[in-house]
Amino acid sequence: MADVIKHATRDGYGEALLELGAKMDNLIVMDADLAAATKTGVFKAKFPEKFYNAGIAEANLMGVAGGLAATGHVVFASSFAMFAAGRAFEQVRNTIGYPHLNVKIGATHAGISVGEDGASHQCCEDIALMRTIPGMVIINPADDIEAKKAVLAAAATEGPMYLRFGRLAVPRIFDDNYSFEIGKANKLVEGNDVTIIATGLMVNEALMAAEQLKNEGISAAVINMATIKPIDEEAIIEAAKKTGVIVTAEEHNIIGGLGSAVAEVVCQTVPVPVLRVGVEDTFGRSGPAVELLHLFGLDAKHIVETAKKAVALKK
Repeated sequence: MADVIKHATRDGYGEALLELGAKMDNLIVMDADLAAATKTGVFKAKFPEKFYNAGIAEANLMGVAGGLAATGHVVFASSFAMFAAGRAFEQVRNTIGYPHLNVKIGATHAGISVGEDGASHQCCEDIALMRTIPGMVIINPADDIEAKKAVLAAAATEGPMYLRFGRLAVPRIFDDNYSFEIGKANKLVEGNDVTIIATGLMVNEALMAAEQLKNEGISAAVINMATIKPIDEEAIIEAAKKTGVIVTAEEHNIIGGLGSAVAEVVCQTVPVPVLRVGVEDTFGRSGPAVELLHLFGLDAKHIVETAKKAVALKK
C-alpha cells in the first residue's frame, strides 16, 4: 500500500499565494508577525514588494487591509484564527464586513489541532463569530489541495472571506483535477442510512467512519462541506430527504458552527434529526494534536458511535 500523503491545509494556502503573486498586480499579502507559521513567508520571500508585516497588532492589520482594499487591491490578511477572528473581530466587522471590502482573511492554526499551544490558541469559536457578519463567506478546506483551490477561487471573487486553515498535517483527499466551487458541497460517498456532513480535517475522519459503518451493515453517505457560508442548502435538503438523519462533524464548537448551520436549514425545510460531532462547548487543553482530537471526540470512532445513534432514531 502506498504511503498516505499528508500536508497541512496552511501549506496549500502558501502555495496558492505564490501562484497568485505571479499573476495579480493588485495583490497584497499582510501578516501579523507570524509569516513562517501562516505560510505567507514563502510569498514574502518571492514578492517582498507586495508583502506587509503589521506586527503583533491584529486590529491594525485588519484596518490597514480594509484601507488597501478600498483602493482597489485584493488583500490577504493572515494571522492565527484566535487573533484574526477573536482579537480583531470589531475591525473585521466594521472595517471589512460593513463596507463589504475585498479582504480575504487567511486564518491558520484553527481548532483543537493547534496542540501544545493550548486553550488560549485553540480557536473553536471563529466560524460562529464570522457567520454573524453579513456577507462574510466562510471556507474550511479538508486538505491542502482543496485549500489551494479555495484560495484561488477567493482571489477571483469579490467581497470579504474567512479562510480557515489548520496546523496539523492531514491526509490528502483530492488530486489536482478536483474542481472547487464556492458555496457548493461535494458528495464523496453514497449512502442510504445516514448522511455525515463534515468540514475541515473531520472530512477524512468521516470517510474512515463510513468505511467502518459499511463493515457493520450501515450505509453512510459522506458530504464535504468546505463552504460553511453560504452553505449548500440543496445538498443538505437532498441528504435529509434521502437518509432521514444527518450527523455533522467539525473541529469547532458544536454551537454556531457547521452543525448549527446545517440544523438551521433542516428545521426550516425537511425536519429530521441532526446529531452534532464537535467540541462540546468547552475550552481545549495543551497536548499532542492527534491525542487531543481523540480526547475531544473529533475522530472516526466518535462519528461511528453518533451515526449509530442517528440511525436508531429512525426505528
